[in-house]
Amino acid sequence: MANAQFTVPIAFNEPVKSYAPGSPEREELLKTYKELIAQDIDVPMYIGGKEVRTENKVEIRPPHQLKTKLGTYNMGEKSHVEDAINAALAAKPEWENMPWEERAAIFLKAADLIAGPYRAKINAASMLAQSKNAFQAEIDAACEFADFMRFNVQYMEQIYSEQPESSPLTWNRMEYRPLEGFVFALTPFNFTSIAGNLPASPAMMGNVAVWKPAGTQVYSANVIMEIFKEAGLPDGVINMVTVRGSVAGDVIFNHPDFAGIHFTGSTGVFRTIWQTIGGNIAKYKSYPRIVGETGGKDFIIAHPSANRKAVATAISRGGFEFQGQKCSAASRVYLPKSMYEEVKSYVVDDLKSFKMGSPEDFSNFINAVIDESAFDKIAGYIEHIKAANDAEIIAGGNYDKSEGYFIEPTVAVTTNPRFKTMCEEIFGPVLTIYVYEDKKWEETLELLDNTSEYALTGAIFSQDRYAVRLAAEKLRHAAGNFYINDKPTGAVVGQQPFGGARGSGTNDKAGSYLNLIRWTSPRTIKENFVPPTDYKYPFLG
Repeated sequence: MANAQFTVPIAFNEPVKSYAPGSPEREELLKTYKELIAQDIDVPMYIGGKEVRTENKVEIRPPHQLKTKLGTYNMGEKSHVEDAINAALAAKPEWENMPWEERAAIFLKAADLIAGPYRAKINAASMLAQSKNAFQAEIDAACEFADFMRFNVQYMEQIYSEQPESSPLTWNRMEYRPLEGFVFALTPFNFTSIAGNLPASPAMMGNVAVWKPAGTQVYSANVIMEIFKEAGLPDGVINMVTVRGSVAGDVIFNHPDFAGIHFTGSTGVFRTIWQTIGGNIAKYKSYPRIVGETGGKDFIIAHPSANRKAVATAISRGGFEFQGQKCSAASRVYLPKSMYEEVKSYVVDDLKSFKMGSPEDFSNFINAVIDESAFDKIAGYIEHIKAANDAEIIAGGNYDKSEGYFIEPTVAVTTNPRFKTMCEEIFGPVLTIYVYEDKKWEETLELLDNTSEYALTGAIFSQDRYAVRLAAEKLRHAAGNFYINDKPTGAVVGQQPFGGARGSGTNDKAGSYLNLIRWTSPRTIKENFVPPTDYKYPFLG
């Protein structure tokens, strides 16, 4: 047993490659993309280190190229969830007793695998399965995923080093135990990094996990499991099952060893999960940790003093990168009347210049939305705007799913600050502008704060510091990630810990120690070196 106090390597943010024409990373990524699209793979479930397949196959097709089959994944049943729980619990004793520096080494190695030999593969998989352009795949699947692994190891060391004071004759210690039981990780389609981080961050703290990725992300989830395996993660620590959500929930939320859920997804699903856990609370050995990041109705608001071009760029990037399928994407904008026409012209020009199509063509800024269900929902919002008498589309508004799920980036303007698309989460490339009177800055801040049930991200633009200060005060609870003169997307691990409150989640801040500490159950240990031998206190004399 080692007897040193170890210090982990200082975490750093993985540099983002440019993928400019002629760059070696561009050539390697295109080559890998073409190799993957030519294959036909069968993605297994991973249970206790075994690859598990079923007769119920689900086809995987790129959202932007529906005629192409990438492969299949295996739809599991209740028994597979039970097997995954049993495998996790069997792996738990040895894993939680492994020295923390050994766990750290596994995930540090995973970071270097992601940033190195697996970089092109995990990026290409995310481009194919989730229709991300090269840059969006790079900042997510390669850089942010590697960042999560490195910074979480550093936070783990930080947490373990936090120790209580000791008085004379005693030694007080704090042990950060893993939770008693298993953690359920339920992950979304839109970020490969989130899909990897949600089971990995509890595992890093000595927990074991059952992981259910979104069906539309299974293709790149398979690469995540390949990386964890090569990094040396022991069998059974993270078990990946591909089952329907209701099947997983029926087993997991009725299991006495259910210890917590790490979730990113819709607000409605999260509320249902919370309600189910509450109803079953007497079944569990402990009170489960509920950690979730959910929806957003993210805003941009400009003060009359704001830089017009900066506001327009924030709208174009913040609203439409990755087709608006980010929980942080801007979808409601408040512009003063004095700048509306100028900002509108810049945004319309930007949208006219956007190219849309396959990620294989690096000149395409816009790709497809994730699936037919999302396509139909987003198209329904566009048609609602077209039929309204208090809103109009000023850019975009067309859509086509004949070859892939393509929706034009769409900008609407409304005279009704409570218009449907100003209030409801759309999760697609639709953004709505409300124009306010310049003198009503404070009233518009209050209107913004009271319009949505969400509080995830938001951005203000102003060159007037008094206006900035007032907005920061009025919007204190309107966004967990608050941006001044910047778009409301693109949080970086270690720099802007991510999460919101209200209907947007528990605000446990992925990318910080705050998230990792939720996966521990601290034990205080007091050792008395010279215990008393007489019960009498001096006051009794």
